[in-house]
Amino acid sequence: MQSIRSLLLTAAGIAFMLMALVFTASLGLALAGIAAVLFAGSTIYARLSPKPVRATANRASGLDRREPRIWNDGRGTIIDL
Repeated sequence: MQSIRSLLLTAAGIAFMLMALVFTASLGLALAGIAAVLFAGSTIYARLSPKPVRATANRASGLDRREPRIWNDGRGTIIDL
């Protein structure tokens, strides 16, 4: 009777550990899939987002040789005189 009980408890323990392993593996795969989808989405978004365009101003007078720095950072045009 003692050996049957220990055999059944061992089988139940192994079954429980296998169920825990399958649950943990499926949860890990689900999290990895979500992370992969988010990474792919952010990569596609970065490719499709507009790049800042550098603008230059033409100087009419030849007295001031320093050209002002003008650029657009996506939120507005910045003019550094």
